Amino acid sequence: MKLEKAAERALLKLLAALPSIHRRGAERARQRIYVDVTGWHRPEEAVPLLPVLQEAIWLERKLHFTYQGGVGCNAIERLADPLGLVAKGSVWYLVAAVGGEVRSYRVSRVQNAKLIEEPCACPAGFELAAYWEQSAAKFKANLPRYHATIRARPDIVHRLSFGGRFARIEEMGQPDKGGWVPVSLRFDVEEMACEYALSFGPAIEVVEPESLREKVLEAAKIVAALYTREASKGVTG
Repeated sequence: MKLEKAAERALLKLLAALPSIHRRGAERARQRIYVDVTGWHRPEEAVPLLPVLQEAIWLERKLHFTYQGGVGCNAIERLADPLGLVAKGSVWYLVAAVGGEVRSYRVSRVQNAKLIEEPCACPAGFELAAYWEQSAAKFKANLPRYHATIRARPDIVHRLSFGGRFARIEEMGQPDKGGWVPVSLRFDVEEMACEYALSFGPAIEVVEPESLREKVLEAAKIVAALYTREASKGVTG
């Protein structure tokens, strides 16, 4: 319920920022603006050109802008048909068609945006919410995946799903004779799996892959050596 209210506030805030002549009702706004409440607590980004993008969408005009991708990417120029705005958490995205292909652009990376004296074209049957949900699902499906199997002490099994933001429990088996529970997990990369294993200390044991066991063991040795040195300093000091 709190997230729904936050989404509604975001929508009203965006409507309030528009010139009064372009406020054509909440229903039209909901067709052009989608609020994805997942990941709501992300830090806010500077979006000085958001009003320009809003104006282009409400006036249904083509938009010319420069887009700066991620680190190491060259800036590119785009002539686009703006279709809507999406707020994912506190991050804004422009959804626009370029050459007939619908794409998403992070608003904080949009530069030099200006309206063109030409009406924009919307692909037949396009729905902003449906596009964003499909796009998000495709993005998640293409994320890198790293699988690991662990044994967990029975008293911490209920904490496994909260132990790491990027850990996903795929399967949980039956306890062995000692009560330890075998668990299959999925991570994005090996480093996340290693940090997850270390965070539970002796309460979990990595079963496989062997390379992860070795990495956890090596990291544990480094941590133990650090504390041993600090303890030694305390005694001699």
